[in-house]
Amino acid sequence: MLSEASVTTMLPVRDLDRARAFYEGRLGLKPAGLKPDGKFVYKVGGTTLALFPKPEGTKADHTAISFQVADIAASIEQLKRAGVTFEDYDFPGLKTVNHVCVLGAEKAAWFKDTEGNYLCLHEDLPGA
Repeated sequence: MLSEASVTTMLPVRDLDRARAFYEGRLGLKPAGLKPDGKFVYKVGGTTLALFPKPEGTKADHTAISFQVADIAASIEQLKRAGVTFEDYDFPGLKTVNHVCVLGAEKAAWFKDTEGNYLCLHEDLPGA
């Protein structure tokens, strides 16, 4: 029933102006506008990302958004030049090398936005 529906990712932020500066200035997202209910939206690859003010911010300890990219290494370098700091991990079953971890059929790299939300880049491996 919903397989053809548009999807909007709702992301809580403590400081909308600070978050917008990150999403526009560092990630390069193009603003789609402020909604009457206070959400600020972006169109991202056929989907919608909505930032909404929430004084207590997020409590999630998981990936809130994952951006699929064609070349993860190039994307990491581009975002690093824009001031994004990537996370590095060394746990059993999850180790990053040059910020990248291979997970099954994809490569992934994580970073946080200014509000503490975990964001990810992922690239499908050939044949996946």
